[in-house]
Amino acid sequence: MPLLPPIDSLSLPQQVAQMVVVRASGYLFDRQIQYPAWEPTADTLKEWVIEWGVGGVILLGGSAAELALRSQQLQDWATIPLLVAADVEEGVGQRFAGATWFPPPMALGAIAQTDRDHACQLATAMGRAIAQEAYAVGLNWVLAPVVDVNNNPQNPVINVRAFGDQPEQVATLATSFLQGMQAHPILACAKHFPGHGDTATDSHLSLPLIPHDRDRLHQLEWHPFRAMVAAGVDAVMSAHLLIPSLDRLYPATLSPRILEGELRQQMGFDGLIVTDALVMGAIANGYGANEAPVLAVEAGADILLMPLDPVGAIQAVVEAVETGRIERDRIHASVERIWRAKHNVVTTSLSGDSSHAWETLPMPRIDAKSLTTQLAQPDALELGASILQASMQVHAVPSFELPEGTQNLLIVDDALSCDFLTHQSPAIALPRKWGCTLQICDATSSIEAIAQSTNIRPPTLLQLFIRGNPFRGSAGLNQMAQRWVEQLLRDNRLQAVLIYGSPYLLQEFQLKLPPQIPCVFTYGQTDVAQALALQAIYRECQMSPVE
Repeated sequence: MPLLPPIDSLSLPQQVAQMVVVRASGYLFDRQIQYPAWEPTADTLKEWVIEWGVGGVILLGGSAAELALRSQQLQDWATIPLLVAADVEEGVGQRFAGATWFPPPMALGAIAQTDRDHACQLATAMGRAIAQEAYAVGLNWVLAPVVDVNNNPQNPVINVRAFGDQPEQVATLATSFLQGMQAHPILACAKHFPGHGDTATDSHLSLPLIPHDRDRLHQLEWHPFRAMVAAGVDAVMSAHLLIPSLDRLYPATLSPRILEGELRQQMGFDGLIVTDALVMGAIANGYGANEAPVLAVEAGADILLMPLDPVGAIQAVVEAVETGRIERDRIHASVERIWRAKHNVVTTSLSGDSSHAWETLPMPRIDAKSLTTQLAQPDALELGASILQASMQVHAVPSFELPEGTQNLLIVDDALSCDFLTHQSPAIALPRKWGCTLQICDATSSIEAIAQSTNIRPPTLLQLFIRGNPFRGSAGLNQMAQRWVEQLLRDNRLQAVLIYGSPYLLQEFQLKLPPQIPCVFTYGQTDVAQALALQAIYRECQMSPVE
């Protein structure tokens, strides 16, 4: 692993390039790329890393084993060590198959309602396990925790990613999670400043507007961020939000008043400020591909995450410096912060202070043995199951049994991209053992399926997989689920309901469901969550599987 060179030995374009983190596929081959508009081919990615010297890569897709090879490949290409990041708020297995996929943070918030100390212990263990698995596969930057206060039930993008809707609880659990992460050589990132919790607009699609004044933000949304700064979080991610009380012209990501004024000066944060992805509609739709990065640097961002045109972004920022629009010292300050962060996680041979305890640890070389002994280990799997069990809600009738000919109806967002459902998944396999027939319905088939079901009219076990879906939202899926419930209740066909994901959907349905209909809610959507939920129905309802 190469050492970090003196900053002044780098040219201006090389310094600016260190501020750019590009998106890439976690898969190894070009033919596997799933998002060609954002993910470059291998040749282009290699050019960005070798020729342009970008500072980091954010990865998505593939298995944990592929991710390990990919991260090693990227570091081998790099002249200067890379930040290798991923959005693994719920564990490496959330994005990369084979590793541990934990329940979403709001499950910990639910546990905290009755036992905060236990929830904090679980949060610390979860943060530690995520960081350990991330380190094992070559990641050095986990873009978590989410510290938004999700006080809007209609929020399509934060939702269960938050630790809850109370600022004190969010701050406490997020701090515990961060302390767990800090046991390993992994950077953490608190997001999304100045608070993305109170909006029903998805910033992946358009620019949300937050009407609150500064006093309200200070008291509610900013409390967890202050806690993160005090706990030594490495980075803070900006939110693509327009908050007129703070800046009438620019969204937070592009606002000096918010990033420099509030986060740097008022809160005293001196770590990395990273933009949310610049390809998101809230920024991409209103600002030029090359102007947005310049505005973000002017605002105080150190890291430009996923610019639409990485090379164009580098050139535009360089030109802004050369024409006097941005001071050269401004770039130097950002690269100093980047060097400090990289020193903590990618090299052991530099002098200087470190806020972490892992200075003496070398970067790992990935091998099969290290993966099989560090990923999805029994302790991590048991931790995830414990969080699911403790946060699950069961409302069932002990004397219930499924009638013969029951239909197992699954409602999902997109049947073609459900990585949590296979033929062997408990949500499908267990009802099959009980003699149920299977029907899967997604947003594209709901109307036709409902019409068909009114003619067939079988008794129905209803399983709903609904949580916030960036780029798509969840409002349409919620409406579809409500139509199904209403139809099944009118026909007296609804036998039981299992809800995987959104507690807000549970709250809506509890007002409609007769008390005699069993209902189970779990925050998870994984095989473990499915098995626990169905076992609760099996136990409470005394059902006997049909062999």
